[in-house]
Amino acid sequence: MGSCGDLRPHHSESSPQANPAPFTVTAEWSSYREGEVTVLLQAPDSTPFAGFLLQAREVGGSSPLGSFSLTGEEAQLLTCNQKPNSAVSHTSESAKTSIQVTWRAAASGGAKPIEFQSQCSVTALVCSPQQTISSAGCNIMKVCFSQPRTCNPAVSSDCYFMSASMTGDASVQFELTGPSQGYISFGFSDDQMMGNDDIYICGLDSNGLVRLQHAFSLGRWEPQTLPLGNVSDVRASVQDGVISCSFTSMNPISTQRTTGFNKSYHLMFAHGPTINGQIRFHTGTFISGDRVDISLPQLVSTASRPHIIKAHGALMLTAWMTTGTLGMMGAKYLKGVKGRSYRGKDVWFL
Repeated sequence: MGSCGDLRPHHSESSPQANPAPFTVTAEWSSYREGEVTVLLQAPDSTPFAGFLLQAREVGGSSPLGSFSLTGEEAQLLTCNQKPNSAVSHTSESAKTSIQVTWRAAASGGAKPIEFQSQCSVTALVCSPQQTISSAGCNIMKVCFSQPRTCNPAVSSDCYFMSASMTGDASVQFELTGPSQGYISFGFSDDQMMGNDDIYICGLDSNGLVRLQHAFSLGRWEPQTLPLGNVSDVRASVQDGVISCSFTSMNPISTQRTTGFNKSYHLMFAHGPTINGQIRFHTGTFISGDRVDISLPQLVSTASRPHIIKAHGALMLTAWMTTGTLGMMGAKYLKGVKGRSYRGKDVWFL
């Protein structure tokens, strides 16, 4: 059937929401005859949309009618059911609050009731005010992961913190907070290396508003943005340089090798700058030492440095202390050895 038939995106695994959509489609009149109709697809300021698909159909019908023309650059014309310009869609995933187009009816002997049908996909939400995030309930009601390990974000602003608590069979409430001039984020990984990770990003957009995004980590490359999907109760704030977000998600956690809530993953937390709303390479990160099942409340410890790195540091320190001291002693006490040389060089110099 494709998107032209069911008005659903088929390039992602997102499913339609069950509650009423916040988006509205308005037109000048509801019957069509020869003439033009101005159509406005609009969203409230608090919930911009990224992708959309718009068609005109006879009430109760399933085929697109008429043709569209554009008034801006954020939309493009599509051919559906072999009818040119019979649908309108987005050109980018940038956040949008309204799209205005012009629809023209085909020649008809009389006016018939029509309706403009649209689907919208959300990749970022501008969030409602954030309630206080604290460490209360950690290890009892929720999984907590923070740096420093026992910090309380309700008390200290220098606390990077995330928590997860099951609110149903397939829903999780997440909280994250920390000082940042750009973004904070957390993710789920099969290992302790970044790449192929399911992540959520809470960051500042180009207008200084806090937005929540869902993404898939590609390692050192910029993450691939995903539709938010089944996310609700989004709240966020930025105050005195501290960004905070909380939300409820029914999206299954999905990495390259593992899928599902009742699985174990390494937790990752990262923060860094943004430029015009685009995240840049993180300036700080910490990772859990063990894999974590977020359905089991616990305090999660960060990973320590690998033993080989510790050994490397110890050997380097020993080498500098030993060879540095011998070099200074040789230069000081062997200067008096005159007339002795080895392969053309004074002994004290060697």
